[in-house]
Amino acid sequence: MIGQGAYTARCASCHGKNLQGEPNWRQRRPDGALPAPPHDRTGHSWHHPDKTLFDITKKGGQHNAPPGFVSRMPGFESLMSDKEIHAVLAYIKSRWPAEIRERQAGINSRAR
Repeated sequence: MIGQGAYTARCASCHGKNLQGEPNWRQRRPDGALPAPPHDRTGHSWHHPDKTLFDITKKGGQHNAPPGFVSRMPGFESLMSDKEIHAVLAYIKSRWPAEIRERQAGINSRAR
């Protein structure tokens, strides 16, 4: 599976093998950055439309971030193709329970 392999290779070191994120992910570090959030149902990835998730993955966490927001999330545009990014996002979403996938689908439809 392309998505799972790319997630393991590129994302799991920060976001966790099981999508669990870093410990204390809601507490800012001394530099103001938040630790990598979980991508499971306990995180906030599913609160965002697919386009936002794609853009953050491709361009990095600072891309289009609000003023004062600090992110250590790098962009992967030089390391992953668009197809790989879409596959990673599909893999992450496949791990969500049905009700979370449905809620995120609603967010997607409202974002269009």
